Amino acid sequence: QVQLVESGGGLVQPGGSLRLSCAASGRIFSINNMGWYRQAPGKQREMVAVRTSGGSTNYADSVKGRFTISRDNAKNTVSLQMDSLKFEDTAVYYCKALLRRAAYEQPHDYWGQGTQVTVSS
Repeated sequence: QVQLVESGGGLVQPGGSLRLSCAASGRIFSINNMGWYRQAPGKQREMVAVRTSGGSTNYADSVKGRFTISRDNAKNTVSLQMDSLKFEDTAVYYCKALLRRAAYEQPHDYWGQGTQVTVSS
């Protein structure tokens, strides 16, 4: 089994900061991409930031310059530093990993349970 466990969500005022962390554990052979997605009420889930095992990053336009994704390949963890938070950043944030459980397997997506981020004054 593979588990992704997120932490670090909460309530923050506009302009504030939060840091999300996600740790993948279990039967893992290799992880290709790790990243963060979010889903606001009534909206589709969207990509926030993704980091490949080689270090390439991709950010949603709405968070560029405010959010920073980092990853520790040795520990199978990924973090999201969120600065200058806005009301519209309010959402449930999900960690996702594209990984193989064994060398002979194709990579599959695994999701965390989600953590709530609320930006409110």
